[in-house]
Amino acid sequence: MPRRTAIPFARSERSTVGLEWELALVDADSGDLRQVAQTVLDAVRPAGGGAHPSIKQELLLNTVEVVSGVCRTVGEAGRDLERSIEELRAVTDPLRVELMSAGTHPFARWAQQKVTDKQRYTTLIDRTQWWGRQMLIYGVHVHVGIEDRAKVLPIQRAMLTTFAHLQSLSASSPFWGGKDTGYASNRALMFQQLPTAGLPFQFATWEELEGYVADMLHTGVIDAFDEVRWDLRPAPQFGTLETRICDGVTNVSELLAIAALTHCLVEHFSTMLDEGRELPSIPPWYAQENKWRSARYGMDAIIILDREGNEELVTDAVGRLLVELEPVAARLGCLDELDGVRTIVRRGASYQRQRAVARRNGGELDAVVRSLVAEMRAGRPL
Repeated sequence: MPRRTAIPFARSERSTVGLEWELALVDADSGDLRQVAQTVLDAVRPAGGGAHPSIKQELLLNTVEVVSGVCRTVGEAGRDLERSIEELRAVTDPLRVELMSAGTHPFARWAQQKVTDKQRYTTLIDRTQWWGRQMLIYGVHVHVGIEDRAKVLPIQRAMLTTFAHLQSLSASSPFWGGKDTGYASNRALMFQQLPTAGLPFQFATWEELEGYVADMLHTGVIDAFDEVRWDLRPAPQFGTLETRICDGVTNVSELLAIAALTHCLVEHFSTMLDEGRELPSIPPWYAQENKWRSARYGMDAIIILDREGNEELVTDAVGRLLVELEPVAARLGCLDELDGVRTIVRRGASYQRQRAVARRNGGELDAVVRSLVAEMRAGRPL
């Protein structure tokens, strides 16, 4: 008899939204990473003890994560994040530490980074060794509430048709260890080297997902569901679909634009289900190719649109999608944020700006770090 592990899906209000933003701690003078996360976390710890509700520990000591509450709009979630960042800066500024986000740090060396002293991270590194130690990467996660468990996997499959849109718009990791990788998102291909990471399996039913998790637990691949590190996964404990596709976004305005696009897509597909319409889908081999193309070429990627294999420049596909989603954005209260996606298309993604800064400065990547720090401070592209 096939194994099954019951995975209860928490009750969640439809199309609520939550954001998680991983931030690098960099030296204000050298631009290199600083291993001061524990010092920062200790300083922001609530007076009554325990962890800060919105500022979290991460794998490496050069990283903290800010998380929003459960919000009705991406604008509200963004204000949550900005309050946490203001609280962080009260601690980091006197330490001459800056906050920075991008898929990767342009020149930091992975071998010099220290892992947070926590059992789950120790276990991860012990198992994954060289690849685990190389996870010097930063991302953005968007949670969207889904009110009915039966909707989760169909929406997850439909979201794969827009995977390349999100990855291209957020691509911000062209450099690794001081070298230009030739990729728009080097992070995307590095992260999938971990066991259970990468694109999700396209399960047809929740029972198939439960069977997969049972097998993974039985064979010791994972100890808990949250060790399934797919780019797009259900988050049963929150009652959400968690989108983990995007590179670390360099400023809050672009973060909210990409979050609004994600928020609108989930609500759009949920509405299609309500109306009895068939959701779009794409074969796994096309999804895999689209991930590679958008990681490699970013905004210049020619992506595969559908099961028939039709193709289009990703920025043209994004433009059409934005028009389709405008009524959804009006319902969700994020028209202005969604319009920010057009600004990214017009002005270019972060990986393009980073390369332009490097060219203007004779290839010096400390100038790229300064530009990323400045964008974070300004809250917008510069």
